[in-house]
Amino acid sequence: MSQPFRSADIRQAFIDFFISKQHTQVSSSSLIPHNDPTLLFTNAGMNQFKETFLGMEPRDYTRAVTSQKCVRAGGKHNDLDNVGYTARHHTFFEMLGNFSFGDYFKQAGIEYIWEFLTSDKWLAIDKDRLYVTIYETDDEAFEIWNKNIGIPSERIIRIGDNKGAPYASDNFWTMGDTGPCGPCTEVFYDHGADIEGGLPGTPEEDGDRYIEIWNCVFMQFNRQKDGTLLPLPAPSVDTGMGLERISAIMQGVHGNYEIDLFVHLMDAAADILEINNEQQSSLKVIADHIRAVAFLIADGVTPSNEGRGYVLRRVIRRAVRHGNKLGADSEFFYKMVAPLVAEMGSAYPELQDKQSVIESAIQKEEAQFAKTLAQGLRLLASELEGLQDGDTLSGEAAFKLYDTYGFPLDLTADITRERGIAIDEAEFDEHMQAQRERARDAGKFDVDYSSVIQVETPTTFIGYEQLEEDGVTIDALYQDGNPADSLTEGMEGVVVLDRTPFYAEGGGQVGELGEIRTASGVFEVQDTKKIWSGDYPLWCRHHGRYQH
Repeated sequence: MSQPFRSADIRQAFIDFFISKQHTQVSSSSLIPHNDPTLLFTNAGMNQFKETFLGMEPRDYTRAVTSQKCVRAGGKHNDLDNVGYTARHHTFFEMLGNFSFGDYFKQAGIEYIWEFLTSDKWLAIDKDRLYVTIYETDDEAFEIWNKNIGIPSERIIRIGDNKGAPYASDNFWTMGDTGPCGPCTEVFYDHGADIEGGLPGTPEEDGDRYIEIWNCVFMQFNRQKDGTLLPLPAPSVDTGMGLERISAIMQGVHGNYEIDLFVHLMDAAADILEINNEQQSSLKVIADHIRAVAFLIADGVTPSNEGRGYVLRRVIRRAVRHGNKLGADSEFFYKMVAPLVAEMGSAYPELQDKQSVIESAIQKEEAQFAKTLAQGLRLLASELEGLQDGDTLSGEAAFKLYDTYGFPLDLTADITRERGIAIDEAEFDEHMQAQRERARDAGKFDVDYSSVIQVETPTTFIGYEQLEEDGVTIDALYQDGNPADSLTEGMEGVVVLDRTPFYAEGGGQVGELGEIRTASGVFEVQDTKKIWSGDYPLWCRHHGRYQH
């Protein structure tokens, strides 16, 4: 075929090549791993085949090819904090993969890699620019690369247990602490002597000259909790090649954000923000994050304060903050969905099918975050006054942002990092621990509001007749024991209503939980207590945090 340049062409060429080798094309699995509590998100092409490798889920094919959507933005596998600052870190990426389930093994696996990368019919990459690594004791892989493929021994690098434990190696792949694993061989591309960096296994390996483009795992073992390696029912192959990295090579650029896909998304972001695309780090963040956000929402994740929803919320808010940095003064991020659909909708139809749902969810989250962002940025700017590059922001200040304004530590760190300012995270952790101890010792909602609440009429309790009520009036609002005009995202407080269906703690019954919904958001009721002001009993809602 003619040399492909567009990312979409390369994705299709990979699939076509392996179909020609009798592989069955399998659709990408959801970003929400099913039946696997060890994973927060799908982070590799083999996730959906885990049970197949273990011999527990037979398939009607023994060879497969996929383009798998992956997210690494939370949990153990997390690249979020690096996005925007490096050439190749992403929250979302596509993993091109081919798999053998007890069919071919090392020889065919290696031969397929070499043919696709170097054949004139496919990518036609210069063979002299390719280096390979193998696990230190894998003599079989060495012989195949050296004798069958013809790579000189000096371009075959053995990597042993370089991470402090047996089988803890860059060339021994594990899905996690348990599960399928085995030695692997990796292919590296040499971007040229004008780029800094050294070969894998050298002190300079983290540079950008030699870049890993393909990892072929020889699945041989099932790692147990105690570290024991048991043989799999049949040796198999699991390979992966990042679409973004191979696209950079085929398009003659050094960084992933220079490929067509990201250039188009960054151009779209620049147009929306009415600025020029000068490869600003913030534009890279926006272009990267819209992919993770849109695909997560399409797969059923919604912004929340827990688990996957919390990671999604963090990613949206990080993108919004970078848009704010570029001058955005209103919701903009949801407008990035349409350009993304134009780029990737044909390969992933779920983006087209759920475009309006994705846009609505993002816009709602943007609006909710606007107040928190504005207040938090003002306070942070005040705390940063007088600090210079190399200074440290106190953990107490970072904790105040988190505790009072719901400003997450990673967002504070993202902002201070741009100024070369560190955060005293040890002090932050001390304040967090002290807060937990106070809550444990005193009870989260034991603040005495009797002396500060001033309401002329008592709350009418209607909970015996109904569990919901519309049109109630907020008689009083308190935050941190003081009267307040409003609460912003993340604040704790107390609401006093003119009437309520919530039963307060008493008579052996705990206070009821629920929600108070207003036009501006949702107030999560986490406890209800009866307190007195003069002669009047008042029903008060103590909450964890104002959510929206």
